[in-house]
Amino acid sequence: MDAIKNIAASARLASATGTFCLVLLAGCSALPAAPNRPVSYDFGPGLTSYAPADRRAPLAPIALADVEATGLAEGSTAVQYRLAYADAQQLRPYTLARWTQPPVQLVQQALRAQLGQRRAVLQDADAAAQARDTARGGKLPAVLRIELEEFSHLFTSPTESTGLLRLRATLVDPTPAGETLLGQRVFIVQKPALTADAAGGTRALAEAARQVAMEVDEWVGAGVR
Repeated sequence: MDAIKNIAASARLASATGTFCLVLLAGCSALPAAPNRPVSYDFGPGLTSYAPADRRAPLAPIALADVEATGLAEGSTAVQYRLAYADAQQLRPYTLARWTQPPVQLVQQALRAQLGQRRAVLQDADAAAQARDTARGGKLPAVLRIELEEFSHLFTSPTESTGLLRLRATLVDPTPAGETLLGQRVFIVQKPALTADAAGGTRALAEAARQVAMEVDEWVGAGVR
């Protein structure tokens, strides 16, 4: 009788153990999947073919200084967002999203591409090297300086968001006696994000960068002849 009881107890234990394993496996299958690899974003391929020739007279050359970041961590490639409806003062990074380059470099590329459609765009150092030409009556090109103040995916609600770009542009005329201020302006552009995630935010920010580049181009054209 004792042997029969032991066999029955062993059977019940085996059954309970099997049931526990099945529950454990089911629970494991319901756990979140392991994080995916980080995704890198840029502003897209840019021009993929030659634009039609512009028959208007070319504009005066301009020197574009390196874009500076006054409100961003230097060298950071994080894609950042703000929850304006919860805590607008906190800038948060997306965990698995990165820019291919720091935003200041991407914005500089967008500006150079737009400004270069009707004028020669020089580096600030190139313009300084031309100083020797002033002895022969040459004129140094105006210098455009850009400070990137805000570059984030801004959520006004859990489902509504925009790509927000704010920068300060300063245009100066270099002379042997020093620089003359030609103008300064703050540009603010917001573009709606189609999706409430890093992909939607980066796409909106790329559109904002292209828009602000066109606005800066028009502003510079009015100040530099």
